[in-house]
Amino acid sequence: MSAGTDHMTQAPTASFMSRVLRGAAFTSGGFVLGQGMRFASNLILARLLFPEAFGLMALMAMVLTGLTMLSDTGVPQSIMQHKRGDDRDFLNTAWTLNLCRGVVLWLIACALAWPMAWVYDAPELMWILPLGGLSLVMLGAAPTRVFTAQRHLQLGRVMGIELASQAIGILVMVTLAWIYASYWALVAGVLVTGAAKLGMEWALLSGLRNRLAWDRDAGRELLRFGGWIMASSAFGFVLLQGDRAILGLFLTVEKLGIYNIAYFLAFFPVLMAHTMMSKLLIPSYREMFAGKDGEHDRKIRRLRMVLTGTVMTLLTIMALIGPWLIDFLYDDRYAEAGPIIVMISCAQMLSLIVLTYDQAALARGDSRRFFWVIAIRATVQTLCFVSGAALAGLPGALLGQAVASVLVYPAVARLARHTGVWDKRHDALFAAAALLPIAGALSLHWPKIAPLLP
Repeated sequence: MSAGTDHMTQAPTASFMSRVLRGAAFTSGGFVLGQGMRFASNLILARLLFPEAFGLMALMAMVLTGLTMLSDTGVPQSIMQHKRGDDRDFLNTAWTLNLCRGVVLWLIACALAWPMAWVYDAPELMWILPLGGLSLVMLGAAPTRVFTAQRHLQLGRVMGIELASQAIGILVMVTLAWIYASYWALVAGVLVTGAAKLGMEWALLSGLRNRLAWDRDAGRELLRFGGWIMASSAFGFVLLQGDRAILGLFLTVEKLGIYNIAYFLAFFPVLMAHTMMSKLLIPSYREMFAGKDGEHDRKIRRLRMVLTGTVMTLLTIMALIGPWLIDFLYDDRYAEAGPIIVMISCAQMLSLIVLTYDQAALARGDSRRFFWVIAIRATVQTLCFVSGAALAGLPGALLGQAVASVLVYPAVARLARHTGVWDKRHDALFAAAALLPIAGALSLHWPKIAPLLP
């Protein structure tokens, strides 16, 4: 009897972990291919265009991302963790909510075009924002079968669609940049990518064909869970985009474009971790909490160790080779991006320690505690970033980000203890491991960092 019971409990675990590992392979492999395509196109576009074009796109992305995050209803997270995540009425209600949100966000983007052009002294935003904002409508029209596939860790076709649409958008961008040498090539690429992705999601993914509908109970549950997600995403915007929003007020569009090039390269490892977390960890933690047999817990802890170690290794490499990489790949107009890569990579190493804890709260459906942790992190990081910038310019601002990661650790650890996923051995190990590469990279490249000080 005991042996049979053991077999019954181990088989689902093995099946689940095989799905996790397969999902991790699809996600990480697809992410690397996608970022590789972006990097290759970035090199080509840097020669066809000018730094100001990348600065304008950074401002457009900041506004559109801000609108998306400030109105986040948590539909993907709800579908991935909710007990009704496969229910037709629940899914159609979620799709209706997402579609309406996309249309409203586009209208807001149109309304913001003139004020943002005035604030950032970039008149091009008057036309870029309304057109680029159409991508928000496409995002809202995405079928819920995308999130259903993520709920069940069936990620192969979803990742294939993302890569194919990205390749189509890049081809359009490069072609138009070669012909017209204008920032409009970048805007067109964004729209073509969104349209191609939306078309393939509806045509190639199996599952429910969404229609406009509203189930009162489903709507109430989505809005209850999503209310805290929306508030969390407002602070999440500050965490992920606050640096560019603040720097855009102090740097020229050209300098902001150089910073954006550096950010793209340096943030690559962290973005990979965020991508894997969003697709894997909510379903993984949901299974762990449901099973309560300890086996999922141990395997997820090992997965987390591997994820953190991989990302920290990649950040270390970028911190050490950043200036040489920029000198080799770009022309002299982008030289300042080299030391900026070093500083961003070093600043992000300490943030890895708490990278996955918030996903456990969402897997439990505890969006309220998730909100408070994100709010604390965003507030502390903004204060440290602005204070550092006032004292020592861009280097001081990035140092402030690193200091903020240390200051917010007690609040994040408390959330992790509450959800039962706190791993103090992991946190102590990687906190200590980060110190050596940070010190080495800053010492090695200090002659190039020092001129950036005021």
